[in-house]
Amino acid sequence: MTVIQKKPVNPIAHLTAEDIEIIGKELDAIRDRVIADRGERDARYIRKVIKTQRSLEMGSRAVLLFSLFPPAWVVGTAGLTVAKILENMEVGHNVLHGQWDWMRDPKIHSTTWEWDHVSPADQWKHSHNQLHHTYTNVLGKDNDLGYGIMRVDEDQKWHPMHLGQPLWNFINACFFEYGIAAYDLELGKNLQKGRHKAPEFRARARAVGRKIRRQVLKDYVIHPLLSGPSFLSTLAATFTANLLRNLWSHSVIMCGHFPEGVETFSRTSIEGETRGEWYLRQMLGSANISGSRLMHIMTGNLSFQIEHHLFPDLPSNRYQEIAPEVRALFDRYGLKYVTGSLPRQVFSAWHKVIRLSLPNRRTATPVDDRRAPALASANA
Repeated sequence: MTVIQKKPVNPIAHLTAEDIEIIGKELDAIRDRVIADRGERDARYIRKVIKTQRSLEMGSRAVLLFSLFPPAWVVGTAGLTVAKILENMEVGHNVLHGQWDWMRDPKIHSTTWEWDHVSPADQWKHSHNQLHHTYTNVLGKDNDLGYGIMRVDEDQKWHPMHLGQPLWNFINACFFEYGIAAYDLELGKNLQKGRHKAPEFRARARAVGRKIRRQVLKDYVIHPLLSGPSFLSTLAATFTANLLRNLWSHSVIMCGHFPEGVETFSRTSIEGETRGEWYLRQMLGSANISGSRLMHIMTGNLSFQIEHHLFPDLPSNRYQEIAPEVRALFDRYGLKYVTGSLPRQVFSAWHKVIRLSLPNRRTATPVDDRRAPALASANA
């Protein structure tokens, strides 16, 4: 496995093939222990979160019936924003990962859940669970890396169009759910290659169109109409809640894979990848956010992005519990555990967006390509 960013020292050069396989076995042991321990307390947790989210959403929409009054508008908008964030992050994202399928509750299952989002659940699961989590931070394979609209690594050829990527990224943040739907469809690639007329693509595009119509009807027609005289103020409140939800989700996800210190990988680096090497790529390609328990819940526990990428199907409430063990493993094998406060990680990610929008300042220093035998053979 070769880290594509050219650095004076390869961050895994000190690891032997045996080290990497031992890391994999230790992580497998952590996963197996949590799976064996899943039970009623985990089920109570997700049911409580869902009940809280739904109560908050219904209460907020009731308050917005009186949104002509500024205090009601502020309270209703704030509550609806939090409810939408909880639904997308801690509930929708994690249910669709299959984290709660073991409960065998048909109402909280990855095969039946449809979330408050314009991207259909089945399309999102394909692009996120099957592609992003399989090809984490692999350039040209992971659509989440730069969302297909940004230069994300010094080795990528610079073009004057990249000067606009801070603006593209900001626009994407404001309308993030639509951006996700677009690259779930691989819209740019399919349009560029003339595949937009293919029956399969057209069927998927129609599904996205239906989902967008349902979301728009619910948020911008039905609920505002129910507010009667408060129609316009409720409309504004819903738009504001969706905007804030999008900005929050974008920030959290940017912090998970884009801050300085997170590695990216070439296509050839994953050829012949072992289980231990896959784990190692998740460790090097993810970053955490430090903060309070409430902040972790509001991020869908994606503030433990490293742990989530190592164990995407474990219940999200367990990530904080196992994080110290995972970090100790990093320390024991001399690997950098990238973490920081939310402001620090957001700043770092945006700094990287702006830095890579410009040409490289100097010729990159060749990487120290000393590799463990197993890694070298994987690239042979």
